[in-house]
Amino acid sequence: MSHASDVYGPLVISEFGPRLRCSSLLSLLSILQLWLTFAPVADKTASYFHISLETVNWLSLVYLLISIPFGLVATWVLDSVGLRWAVTLSAWLNMTGSIIRMFSVLKFLSLGSWSYWYLFVGQCLCALAQPLVIFSPTKLAALWFPDNQRATANMFASMSNPLGILIANVLSPALVPEGKHIPLMLGVYAIPAVTACVLATVGIHKNAPPTPPSASATNSTSQPFLTGLKMLVKNKSYLILAVCFGGGIGIFTCFSALLEQILCEKGYSNVFAGLNGATFTMCGLLGAFLLGLYVDRTRRFIESTKICFCLSALASIVFAVASRFRHQAITLAIASSLFGFFGFAIYPIAMELAVECSYPVGEGTSTGLIFVASQIQGVILMILLQALTVRVSEDPSSACDLDQDGALDWTIPTLLLAGLCSAMACFYVIFFNTDYKRLHAEINRDTLVNANETAAETIPEA
Repeated sequence: MSHASDVYGPLVISEFGPRLRCSSLLSLLSILQLWLTFAPVADKTASYFHISLETVNWLSLVYLLISIPFGLVATWVLDSVGLRWAVTLSAWLNMTGSIIRMFSVLKFLSLGSWSYWYLFVGQCLCALAQPLVIFSPTKLAALWFPDNQRATANMFASMSNPLGILIANVLSPALVPEGKHIPLMLGVYAIPAVTACVLATVGIHKNAPPTPPSASATNSTSQPFLTGLKMLVKNKSYLILAVCFGGGIGIFTCFSALLEQILCEKGYSNVFAGLNGATFTMCGLLGAFLLGLYVDRTRRFIESTKICFCLSALASIVFAVASRFRHQAITLAIASSLFGFFGFAIYPIAMELAVECSYPVGEGTSTGLIFVASQIQGVILMILLQALTVRVSEDPSSACDLDQDGALDWTIPTLLLAGLCSAMACFYVIFFNTDYKRLHAEINRDTLVNANETAAETIPEA
């Protein structure tokens, strides 16, 4: 007798190639963290372009601002137009933006004060690409992978994003020991953007496999976009997840973008800040991998995210305190590693949880709104944190390389970040709970299919 799982095609050999190509390309696009190009070398960027540190921060902040309105467009593209076109459009925007950024450092153009604006416009185009690729992992997992592989597939695609943060934290300081090497850095970052664009254009041919890998994939079109939005704003569990997890993403965004500035005032070099960011991300990748495998086996989405959220809040407190003292490199490295290990581990699981608690709303819409919420909170946090900094007099032990007097003290902002992370963790643990609606729907469909098959086999032949 056949079973319901046989109706779907998770192991169809002919579909393995397209599945691998789509997953690999989405991962490559996620790795292209062009928004963090300048954050690890913010002081040298300020010196090269003769601008203030606050102006450099706008190269990262513009990603958050643009993602808020365009995030809604990206959710519609994913759920209405399809995964293929979303990934291809993202690749073209990334490539175009990276090329325009290079114009800002071409001496023969003699752009003068306009060079920064070419850089800024390029960043804006790259920012348009970000929501399309960041919203895609849950859609990819739902359309191309069976239910017992979704969390792991989502983990691999989602964690390409922090892998890009890791590369940016290591590569940018290595490429820019001095401000004059900024053009080299922009050229290096443009190469994978062009490569990804070519691969996306010629390598992806389908939105979904011919054989659905799971029961829910047969209804992947889900609710219409506007209907889905209305369902989400009335879903209490989803709103709590959007506020808490979106806030967590906002905190991690600020941490990644401001890490070098937080540490340089206390005498920590750009290289150490980059390595600190790298350990933060590497441990996050490990945590996400282990938690993804665990959740695929146990389906304990809620318990896993609550425990990891609390532990990441504790790590953020340790980092906030240690970063205010000199000669605490080991403590900072350990705190950053734990912060990344538990914090990044939540990301792919929370995205799957967003789909579970909002089903049958489309995957692009349910994950996209959380990302939009995170960008709104990230913008508010970035502006607030910079406003709370205090300019201090010149200190010979400071590692900040600025064409202005003194550096910025980040004591109050870092303590505020740790406090917000702790508050969101407590709120999430106390108030969040939900049913796994998609999993229950798949079980019900499988049961119905098996029952129909059993009934058909018991009917005697005429």
